[in-house]
Amino acid sequence: MNSPDPLDDPYLWLEEVTGEEPLTWVRARNAETLADLAVGDRFEELRAQTLEVLDDSDRIPYVRRRGELLYNFWQDAERPRGLWRRTTLDSYRSADTEWEHLLDVDALGAAEGENWVWAGAGVRRPDYARALVELSRGGADAAVVREFDLETKEFVSGGFTLPEAKTRVSWIDADTIYVGTDTGPGSMTTSGYPRVIREWRRGTPVAEAPVVFEAAETDVSAYAWHDHTEGFVRDFVGCRPDFHTSREYLRRPDGRLQLIDVPDDAEADVHREWLLVRPRSPWELGDATHPAGSLLAFRFDDYLAGDRTATVLFSPTPSRSLSYHAWTRHHLILVLLVDVATRVEVLTPDQGWARVTLPGGPDLGSTDVIGVDPDHGDEYLLDVSGYTQPPALLRGEIDGGVETLRQAPAFFETTGMRTRQFFAESDDGTRVPYFVVGAESDRPAPTLMTGYGGFEIPLTPRYSGIVGRGWLARGGNYVVANVRGGGEYGPDWHTAALGEHRERAYQDFAAVARDLARRGITTPARLAVHGGSNGGLLMGVMLTRYPSLFGAIVIQVPLLDMRRYHLLLAGASWMAEYGDPESPRDWEWLARYSPYQNLRRGVVLPPVLVTTSTRDDRVHPGHARKMVARMREYGYPVSYYENIEGGHGGAADNAQRAFQWALLHEFCWRHVGG
Repeated sequence: MNSPDPLDDPYLWLEEVTGEEPLTWVRARNAETLADLAVGDRFEELRAQTLEVLDDSDRIPYVRRRGELLYNFWQDAERPRGLWRRTTLDSYRSADTEWEHLLDVDALGAAEGENWVWAGAGVRRPDYARALVELSRGGADAAVVREFDLETKEFVSGGFTLPEAKTRVSWIDADTIYVGTDTGPGSMTTSGYPRVIREWRRGTPVAEAPVVFEAAETDVSAYAWHDHTEGFVRDFVGCRPDFHTSREYLRRPDGRLQLIDVPDDAEADVHREWLLVRPRSPWELGDATHPAGSLLAFRFDDYLAGDRTATVLFSPTPSRSLSYHAWTRHHLILVLLVDVATRVEVLTPDQGWARVTLPGGPDLGSTDVIGVDPDHGDEYLLDVSGYTQPPALLRGEIDGGVETLRQAPAFFETTGMRTRQFFAESDDGTRVPYFVVGAESDRPAPTLMTGYGGFEIPLTPRYSGIVGRGWLARGGNYVVANVRGGGEYGPDWHTAALGEHRERAYQDFAAVARDLARRGITTPARLAVHGGSNGGLLMGVMLTRYPSLFGAIVIQVPLLDMRRYHLLLAGASWMAEYGDPESPRDWEWLARYSPYQNLRRGVVLPPVLVTTSTRDDRVHPGHARKMVARMREYGYPVSYYENIEGGHGGAADNAQRAFQWALLHEFCWRHVGG
């Protein structure tokens, strides 16, 4: 099959993001949708209840340690764009925490006439006196960078400042940073990320800063970072040739680069004297072949000198995989998935990598490491929750006790509800796990189901007061499908649905839908589904290939036009995941499922709601716009809402998030909840 002409598209004009004609079209579609969905007592109740969850003053203020202080970014009704603040551990333990306010994003935006959205901050180590603050207009990935003084709580006059771009910055020392940003032609990759990394000294023009590393133009991005660990001060630079590979180099003091020679598709991590390697495909090393998803330890200096003596820290099984790891000062924490539920282990290098298990959450729940600081010691913070168990924030010190720092409130009544895990059989016989949350019943119930299935990202059990109030408390079931393409069973689960095998993810999701009906949990007419980004592509395929399995479909910030996705914004960075539409071989498999190209006239489709954001500069809003335009042309039932702000997350503040969740729940309940 020949690759088609990507310009052969009658709705190309909708790809002009801020053009007057496309925005006029967007405003008309928004008005139609709001007049239909955003009305009535039920919608207002959904919106208000969701906003209560998001703005609740008793929810956990998650923190990150920076030196002796704990930092938090907080949004609520009083400060919808958010407040960056910090406190001490002792104060955080108290019922009435005293917060030191650092930066009020609402006040800053009002003073400067900008719709600033917080995009993060990199605090300088080891003195923690300055930060590189990133602020986005409307929630886009592109952001401005400004140096911020954490003592005076003001931006530094004449400090490090960069205009809006998709930038990478990190501290080297008090007067020097690594920076990759848009400095003109040739400075960015075809994916729109930094290609050139510079060492920028305070008071000099960024465009004249010495270049320390250059990636290829077709690479996804380049990066650099400085390891400030006392006794192990080092610099690293590298690039990501595609989304799933990387090449990293040790940058010697004289500027020479020494390749850390691990497989390109492996994840490498250097901590003090150790090098950890997690291969994403089988790795032949000496007489042994280490499976994808294993974790190996080497002494870093010995490895650079050619020694390949490995200690196996983890080896996967069919039901057990390594999700990620984190270092404290003296220990290594492994977060494992056992049939998608998490378990946490601690390994101690100087005791021959002896291991113990950390306390965790419910059997069908999640325990996530949300904070470690190797500079501070062996402290760790864990977030523990389940679908019906509100989160608890635990603090511990390895070889010490564990305390509950914060307990989130319960936002919905769970009496009579339970979490169950089932396995569906996909077309090729693969067992696909999924979770069902809700009250057991002998009759099919309204069911809301989601999935993702891409980029080795797992969907693990998590508490959601929004879903609890908006769906479960109304008598519905909530289902999470752990389809191939995700990371629920490690790299093999991901690569099983990579590229030409992508359709397996869609077959898995359809198999779960059929299994729900077979078990009597729901029926197609009472099953609504939703998903965003790559999950939006999943929903698009459900719409065009399996429409009879569903009673309603919500497609959020989606990829849908797989003929042109690589030409739009960051799309080129995902060709390792999906394939290259310019290649006739790749287009042959992309064409089989690309929703925009597979929409046909005269098919019975369920009602559809499509949402996106004008300020999404990662997945182009043109995907959603064009799909809706074609559906309208073919006479299909479709509602559309495009938030002007929000970026890829779809919303810039809690009020916008609550509004969009209310739209989703109202739409789905209207069509499957009767």
